[in-house]
Amino acid sequence: MRREALSAWPGWPARWDMWAGAKPRWIAYALGCELVAVAATVTALVSGFGGPVRPVWFAVLVALGVAQAEMSRRIERLRRWMSGQTHINVTSVWYLAGVVLLPPAWVALLAVVLYTHLWVRVWRQVRTRPAHRFVASTAWAMLSCFAASSVLAVSGLHGTPLQSARGLFALCLAAAVFELVNMGLVAAGIYLYTSQRSAADLIGTWEDNAFELATLCLGGLAALALAEQPVLVVFVVAPLLLLHRYLLLKQQLQVAAVTDEKTGLLNTAGWHESAVREHTRAQRRGPAGGGFAVLMIDLDHFKRINDTYGHLTGDDVLAAVAVAISGSVRQGDTVGRFGGEEFVVLLPGIGRADVLGIAERVRAAVGELNVVISTGGGTVRVSGLSVSIGVARHPDAGPTLDDVLRSADAALYRAKDAGRNRVAV
Repeated sequence: MRREALSAWPGWPARWDMWAGAKPRWIAYALGCELVAVAATVTALVSGFGGPVRPVWFAVLVALGVAQAEMSRRIERLRRWMSGQTHINVTSVWYLAGVVLLPPAWVALLAVVLYTHLWVRVWRQVRTRPAHRFVASTAWAMLSCFAASSVLAVSGLHGTPLQSARGLFALCLAAAVFELVNMGLVAAGIYLYTSQRSAADLIGTWEDNAFELATLCLGGLAALALAEQPVLVVFVVAPLLLLHRYLLLKQQLQVAAVTDEKTGLLNTAGWHESAVREHTRAQRRGPAGGGFAVLMIDLDHFKRINDTYGHLTGDDVLAAVAVAISGSVRQGDTVGRFGGEEFVVLLPGIGRADVLGIAERVRAAVGELNVVISTGGGTVRVSGLSVSIGVARHPDAGPTLDDVLRSADAALYRAKDAGRNRVAV
């Protein structure tokens, strides 16, 4: 009875989302990193590797990291909601300061404390940060901190006065080791989790890395302030919060540039950018890796809705259709609006048989819509909607993305010519 109760508990290992949401190779990699991080930290604590710890510095860095996270909690939550892979972690400011000021095991524990606080206060409420990814990210941060601090300890640079040339070299060395180890661990994790191979996906853009360098510079200033004049460390917090806010603004502008404001879907430019990336991946995988498909979807007789109920009601109908389409496709598929009443769906890694099943599911979902809209004159109910869908698949429709789009568009017009409310290939 007790075993049955445990197996029904959401936290029971067999019920973790990791088993369904992550590939076995990523699970093996993540578990390996976690075991190494724990073993290295425990061993260093027991052996006293790196010298004695100054508890005051550890406590101050924890307090500063927690305070900064609390002050920017809303910003960090929005950033995580808006992005898939976030390569910039402003918490590395306190990690680098810890690398210089603390022994390897203690700076690894610092990463655990700050990451746990972020999980409790921010990340557990974000759908893109499931628990298994949080634990893996914590292990990667621990290993990065441990490696950088260990290099200083082995080279005899730990405890070097930071205002000297030798101390400046130690600071730069610590930053370089931390960044390279972290970049490598995270890039491997992203690749194993998503199979993405572009440099921007794995290690971030040049702009991302420039911002990461800025956070490391602030980390160096924090370490110098703590070592020489601790009260000055408070002056690092203000620019750090400003940098964090700027990162959110940058992401908001990027999202706005590729988002259709009426439906919340990707606009033409945003969808086409995703399609180009998928086409590149499909060419790299070759025929054995599976192709991708495109659904071109047109809402039938949409002009009648605008003429009967007005354009504002028409916009609400478009938004409802967008929700229906998004709910009918797979989680990894990309839905966009091409303008007017036309939508488009990118279906990566899909076989011929499954494409038609998804297209029919979309058509049925739109047909079942019953859109109720409140207006100044009362309530408007719009039902009886239908869509015509054109289907094309790479490489069957041609070797280029334009070939696939033209084929899907031609199939769409065949569906409309055949009487609408149907799927054509």
